[in-house]
Amino acid sequence: MYRTLLILLAALSLPSIGVAKEPCVTKDECIEMRNWDLGVAIGWGQKTNPLRDFDDIPVFFIPTVAYYGEHWFFDNGNLGYSLVEQQYFSLNLVTSYSMDRAYFYRWDPSNIFLKRSTQDGVRMLDTPAVINAEPEPVFNSLESRNFTLLGGAEAFIYTPLGVVRLAYTHDMFNVHQGAEAQIKWTYGWHLTRWVFDMSLVLDWKSTNVVDYYYGVRPSENTYWSQHYHADAGWDKGVEMTARYILTDNWDMLFAFRYTQIADEIAASPLLDQDYSSTYFIGAAYRF
Repeated sequence: MYRTLLILLAALSLPSIGVAKEPCVTKDECIEMRNWDLGVAIGWGQKTNPLRDFDDIPVFFIPTVAYYGEHWFFDNGNLGYSLVEQQYFSLNLVTSYSMDRAYFYRWDPSNIFLKRSTQDGVRMLDTPAVINAEPEPVFNSLESRNFTLLGGAEAFIYTPLGVVRLAYTHDMFNVHQGAEAQIKWTYGWHLTRWVFDMSLVLDWKSTNVVDYYYGVRPSENTYWSQHYHADAGWDKGVEMTARYILTDNWDMLFAFRYTQIADEIAASPLLDQDYSSTYFIGAAYRF
């Protein structure tokens, strides 16, 4: 028995679990049950950082580690348990971690093996604030945005027009007591040695999540802590990959993701752009 592996998740360091029940074009698209699946992608790419005065994040070395048993599975740091698995539908209990903390910290799971050049993710502005209608968003050192695991459920619906993923997760350790949800549609096709995948993604973040990561603490800036009020919002994204199969173990890989950040998040003075994009070009090897 095999389960399909969506290599885009590893290439873009996304925390989603990528399980689908599509036929395997080649064996490197699948994970054999009860065997560890190890891989690495080596190349060059970059993830833009929407946070004000934070550096973009280079992407050059991305490991993948996965194991799927009869019910339990582990996929790049996420644990899951399969409750129902039918021909056109499956339901899992899963853990995941938020993408948002990755913008602040080098060693967040979403940024493993990525380099950050600013100390503690913060680079102070030297230019004094200009007094206009509102003060310039200049901040003291940012307080910690702590790591937490999210736990919840995900469902996959398998159709001839692609796979739909529905997921809802909640903070398991009372770090921010927030919740996240996702609606994701993925469609894949192949042409001789080429394999293509495209996804459209909607990611919802609750008010608590938005406030914890993008709200301003009084110690960071007194004015903006009082004038920015967080609210729940939907990020919208598109993901694409193109792979050229060289051998049973080697692929050439191009991956791209674009995220349009929710207006409620983009309004935070911590941000200076309302989008984030990631690209990666390189080679992927499956052991």
